[in-house]
Amino acid sequence: MLESSAKPDRKKRPATRPTPIHGEEIPRNRILVGDCLAEMRSWPAASVDHCIVDPPFNIGSGSGRKGKAGLGWAFSSHVTMAEQWDAYGKDEFFAFNVEWLREVSRVVKPNGNILVFGTYHNIYQLGFIIQDVLERRVLNSVIWSKPNAQPNITARMLTESTEQVIWAVNNTPAKATGWTFNYWDAKEMNGGKQMRNVWEFPVTAKRERAEGKHPSQKPLGLLERAVLLASKPGELILDPFGGSGTLALAAAKHGRDWLLIEKDQAYVDIAGRRLAAAG
Repeated sequence: MLESSAKPDRKKRPATRPTPIHGEEIPRNRILVGDCLAEMRSWPAASVDHCIVDPPFNIGSGSGRKGKAGLGWAFSSHVTMAEQWDAYGKDEFFAFNVEWLREVSRVVKPNGNILVFGTYHNIYQLGFIIQDVLERRVLNSVIWSKPNAQPNITARMLTESTEQVIWAVNNTPAKATGWTFNYWDAKEMNGGKQMRNVWEFPVTAKRERAEGKHPSQKPLGLLERAVLLASKPGELILDPFGGSGTLALAAAKHGRDWLLIEKDQAYVDIAGRRLAAAG
């Protein structure tokens, strides 16, 4: 973890205490197996400090293209993204995104950070919901640039080599205040210069998939940066679509608590093995 530099507004905040939930404490550093909506609806408001989430992109649906399902190739029958959990009808997908984002904004503390990953398949819809439906303040749109992105062989469009991250504050634009942005850590990570909103990280390395594969697994370094910039030691970070556990690894490595929700047991097992291997 980066050492705190002697700059203004750098006081460490005491570790937050778990919030009671039906007489018990909100679990920390655990993977909850189940549906994220059902889990979050059982929690009281303002239960977690922040949320860093990589939700379904709806790539598996074919994005409404006639005769298309999944993400495939023009000159091959191979389909690279056709998981059932990533396929929704148009109205169903919008309603689902409103529901889980509404629950996230309820369980995250006021002025906590909400960082949401997406591609062009879903990021514009997510941005509309965050800004217009939920009226949250958006701080930045971060671009994750992939220097070794998979090439496009269709010859009909540009090679897709980015994803986006919406960085929002869990409050209205008029009321948002005091959110966490570790400016001096960002500057230190960037060689003494202000960090910009284009982050270059190669796609997830094979060594990070040693315990099993998840089709949308993010590189650990990318999640580490998000954790270091948007949270403080001892705080609790939620990922309601836990996947292969990268958020948990990044949080644990840098002294933050984490809480994952994942309904697919195969991914829960991968995350568990990764966490065990990391010690």
